[in-house]
Amino acid sequence: MIRLLQRIRWGKVALFLVSLFLFVFAILLMKEGARALGPWVREQLLVGNPANALGFGWLFAYLVLSGSPVAAATLTFLDAGIIDAANGFLMIIGSRLGSSFIVLLLGFLYVLRGRDRETSLGMGFLSLTVTAAINLSAIVIGLPLLRSNLLANVELGDGGAVTSLLDGLFGPLLTWSVELLPEWALFVAGLLIIIGSFALFDRSLPTMSIKQSQIGRVSRLVYRPLVMFLFGAGITVISMSVSVSLALLVPLSARGFVRRENVIPYIMGANVTTFIDTLLAAALLQNPVSMIVVLACMISAILISLLILVVGYSAFSHACLNLVAWLLKSDRSLLIASIVIVLLPIVLLLI
Repeated sequence: MIRLLQRIRWGKVALFLVSLFLFVFAILLMKEGARALGPWVREQLLVGNPANALGFGWLFAYLVLSGSPVAAATLTFLDAGIIDAANGFLMIIGSRLGSSFIVLLLGFLYVLRGRDRETSLGMGFLSLTVTAAINLSAIVIGLPLLRSNLLANVELGDGGAVTSLLDGLFGPLLTWSVELLPEWALFVAGLLIIIGSFALFDRSLPTMSIKQSQIGRVSRLVYRPLVMFLFGAGITVISMSVSVSLALLVPLSARGFVRRENVIPYIMGANVTTFIDTLLAAALLQNPVSMIVVLACMISAILISLLILVVGYSAFSHACLNLVAWLLKSDRSLLIASIVIVLLPIVLLLI
């Protein structure tokens, strides 16, 4: 027991607790300030239809290089009544599309450091392709699911214990913040804090070199789609960030441990469990609509992923790999793809 305690890295435990505290505090701050941003979101950002909502979540995730803060912000907009359930669903889906951009950005950085372009950028484009295919397909299931009211009976409980705990831990600090800052600034401060909380959480994860992880001994597992699906799902649950779990693919690919054709189910699994932190945020808000929207996102992503794995994995895999191969075929196709990736969410926002 003593040896076990000595092996625990208490500094990382402290970082994890601080990041969790900041995450909860940030959600509460954003909830307080969201209502003040209602006119700005509807009028200045022109979020008035489903395409706008999808583009907003997508572009917002580009700007903060993460989808989780954007999804959390969306839930506070829902809680404040700024957007409806359908637009909230599409904003969250958009945040998932934008979250994989960091993998492509990391690939570009590897190219600048002299790494092979096809290997480094291939993982980024594959992550974008698979993520887009899963989440855009999820819209076909998720929106009808929301409109059907099948999830309308989701119960959150009275929330009395949670509310009392939050009031005890964060009440004085939240009251001080409300008195100090304008209402709109509360949301901005919360957004910055939640971004910082995810950065701290990433640093609290145990570090392990590729050699220490002994990937070579279990490399045969990468040829089993279901194993890779569960592995991607598990890594994302642990890291609480799809950006982290997908970004791991770039160095692993650059060092030859994984190949593009083997990581497609890993990316699919990561895109299912990436909603865990958003589900936690919905529970903290104690808003049934927010919870229903997140569950619709998760259920639709799970159903699409299972359908692909069971029925059409081979065709799906070949289609994704062929598209990535075409994108990397020439400088012209690479330039076209880069322009489309940047401009598409802006176009959706302006429609």
